[in-house]
Amino acid sequence: MTDSISLLWLRRDLRLSDHAALIAAVAEGPVIPVYILDDDTPKHRRMGGASRWWLHHSLAALDTALRGKGSRLILRRGVAATVLAELAAQTGATRVHCIRHYEPWWRNAERAVAQTLDLVCHDGNYLEPPGSITTGAGQPYKIYTPFWRALSDQMPPPPPAPAPDTIPAPAHWPASDTLAHWQLLPTKPDWAPGFAQEWAPGEAGAQERLADFLPHAGGYDTGRNLPSDELTSRLSPHLHFGEISPATVWHGILAAKGDATVYLKEIAWRDYAQNVIQQYPDYGRANGRPSLDTLAWRSGPEADADLAAWQQGRTGYPIVDAGMRQLWTSGWLHNRVRMITASFLIKHLLIDWRRGEQWFWDCLVDADYGSNTVNWQWVAGTGIDANMFSRIMAPLTQSVKFDAAGYIREWVPELAGLSDETIHDPDAFGRRPRDYPAKIIGHREGRERALAALQRTR
Repeated sequence: MTDSISLLWLRRDLRLSDHAALIAAVAEGPVIPVYILDDDTPKHRRMGGASRWWLHHSLAALDTALRGKGSRLILRRGVAATVLAELAAQTGATRVHCIRHYEPWWRNAERAVAQTLDLVCHDGNYLEPPGSITTGAGQPYKIYTPFWRALSDQMPPPPPAPAPDTIPAPAHWPASDTLAHWQLLPTKPDWAPGFAQEWAPGEAGAQERLADFLPHAGGYDTGRNLPSDELTSRLSPHLHFGEISPATVWHGILAAKGDATVYLKEIAWRDYAQNVIQQYPDYGRANGRPSLDTLAWRSGPEADADLAAWQQGRTGYPIVDAGMRQLWTSGWLHNRVRMITASFLIKHLLIDWRRGEQWFWDCLVDADYGSNTVNWQWVAGTGIDANMFSRIMAPLTQSVKFDAAGYIREWVPELAGLSDETIHDPDAFGRRPRDYPAKIIGHREGRERALAALQRTR
């Protein structure tokens, strides 16, 4: 250990355990952990409202954890490269340690920081560094299935490293903003009262979620498709913000009872999504299949009204409306229902997938550039590895197939009194309550319109 001060640049790695950058910084001497609220570098990809709510509570939890180790969290706001240079000059820090990130704006920021400071990037947010799993020709994979096979050959990841017992502090701490000053929480109005009932952001909350899920991990393959039972881990926002490492989750799952391979594939999907955006930085706005660039998405007042009905959960399709209301209330959405709601917007309403992706970006507590854009392009059929556009999910059939009656009752109270038989499609049984909207488009009509739009691209 030396006496040189290091800056620990934190972004989506808000934990103390299994944190390679923190371990390396502690080995060198005093450490100044810093989180920079940088809304300038991401530009139009600045965090949405739900993510900012999560960030507030996650940073508060991290500061508490750091103080338990003899340290604290420094908060600054501005362009990351500029703020880090200022902090280095103020503190005499000679090096910056960080976990490497793969969103295009963070890659740009890392290059900018490295121009003026000694930046040391470490891996640790994914099972393997994105881009490191390659074909026999040395090229990164574009298709998930062979990617999974190649990745699984490298598994399991190394066991997660424990948090340091103590974190050496500098003789003098630099000035810090306060969380309250950043105004990350909604106030006028407070649209997030339901969030606190659902979530406990922070590393301790992540560990608790994992512990709760492990006894049920073996049943994930079946339970993941049943929104009324919801046998999911709900670890996605914790993983996105780096409050728990994927290696920690992987080893926890391996120690659980039953075959949880399907769940491990979901963890691997996070790696795959990062692998995609590393190859295609503009994947959030550019189709992976240029052949669909000419598809005529609907626009104008009618399309805008349909988009608003979808956002508000007022489409007349109970499973869709339940999902969109769950999203608004809790900042999260069941995986099966994510696919159903996304497909409905894209295929039934023929609205550009990018408009839906942006809504999810603002409303999801787990909004992730890689996963969100890859998932939307998969549903839209525009991705490099995706469903065909012509595959159109039938939301009413899906609702029955996956027994969503209880889920609909929870999120669409207007329909709570209907039977299991009628609740999926009240219109078909003449049981639609007056305060519940009629379908904004029929299934057959929406399907035929989408297929006609696809035919015109040919």
